[in-house]
Parts: sequence; C-alpha cells; structure tokens
Amino acid sequence: MTEIVSALLLSLIAGLATGLGGLIVLVKKPSKKLMSFLMGLAAGVMIILSFLELMVESLNLAGLTLTATGFLAGSISIFSLDSILPHLHFGIKENGLANTKFFKYGTLIAVGIALHNFPEGIAVGSSYAYLPELGLTVAVAMAIHNIPEGMAIAIPARLSGYSKSSAFRLALFSGLAEPAGALVSVLLLDVFNGFVPFGLAFAAGIMVFITLDEIIPAARQNGHEHFTSFGIIAGSLLTFILLGFLL
Repeated sequence: MTEIVSALLLSLIAGLATGLGGLIVLVKKPSKKLMSFLMGLAAGVMIILSFLELMVESLNLAGLTLTATGFLAGSISIFSLDSILPHLHFGIKENGLANTKFFKYGTLIAVGIALHNFPEGIAVGSSYAYLPELGLTVAVAMAIHNIPEGMAIAIPARLSGYSKSSAFRLALFSGLAEPAGALVSVLLLDVFNGFVPFGLAFAAGIMVFITLDEIIPAARQNGHEHFTSFGIIAGSLLTFILLGFLL
C-alpha cells in the first residue's frame, strides 16, 4: 500500500507541473530562448534516462526479446494515441487553428493532453515499482516535460475566451490523468511480477517517442536551435548526476 501511495504522489506532482506551466505563462510568458532551452532540457533527461537506465535494467532482467517488445509497445501506444487525438505540439495544432476564438478549443487541448498524460503515468509507476529512486528520476523528467504542456493549454484557452483562473484550472486538472496511469501500472506490477521488465521497456518507448516526435520538433520551431542543443546537453548531464546520486 505504501508503494502505491508513493507512486501516486510522485506521478501527481509530475502531472500537476502542467498547472505550473499554465501559471507561468499567465503571469508572464517566457522568452522563446528559455522555452527552447527548457524543452531541450526535458529531451536530454528523457532520452538518457530511457536508454541508459530503463532499457538497460529491462535487458538485465529479461533479455533482448521482451525488452524490444516492451519498447515497441510503448512507442506504438503513444503513437496510436497521437493519431486518434488532435495532434498538438505545445499549443500549435496541425490544421492551424491555434489562434481561433472557438470557446471549446482550450478544453479540447486540455482533454488531449490529459489522455496523453495517462501513459506517462504508466512510465512513472512502472519505474517506481521496480526501484523507487528510478521512479523519482522519471517523475522529475516528466515534470520538466509537463511545464510546456501546461503553457500549451493556458495560451489558447485565454485566446478562446477563458478567464485566467479558468485557463489555469484547465492546465492543472489535465495533469490528474498521470496518477491514474501510475495506479494502473503499479497494480499490474503487483499482480504480475513478470511485468516489471516489460513495464520498464514500455516506459522507455513512451518517453523516447514523446521526445523525438513532440519535444525536440516543438523546441526547434521557436527558432533558437542552439538553445535547444544547450538544453539537451544540460539535461543529459543532469540525468547522469541524478542517476549517480540516486541509484
């Protein structure tokens, strides 16, 4: 029970970082340079963590076949979710409607990101169930990633007519799907012990796809590629430090 509560709290903190992103952008919109750096930071953390920790642990526990299967399953699941939902890259919708004044648009973004956060919660829960320190590191990575997502909700919500407080609440509540995903993964791991290595590889697949398909392209759209690169380097170093101290 303690393990479940701890995993839920970690994923809740990571998920509610969307609210922090919404609050930041409503108080003062960060510069594009800072946004590029922060997105790069999240990308560096998630890539290094996925390949040097999650995948390695899965390989050690179960070998190549199960690890590769879990990684592909995680990637395909998040790809499928992106294909079904409106494809949102931090507030820029592919059909160009980001600046329209449809009142429901901000809500659609919040719902899309909330559903997107569910498999992220699985990543946190799977990692924590295997090793609490690893779960903490994954939660930090997800929290960094969720801040720009909160901004993606708040900006168009304001443009579509929401008050500042309503836009903030949308961003905040969209993160609540993350602990739900964590709960599912922890319960599965508790019942099926053999799910642990698969869950670790599954989490890695989710994180790598999000990084390559969403975070890095969105960061480069800001027009400050060098700041994105600096962020990736900083995120990679931060991950090495976290892994060194926590694991």
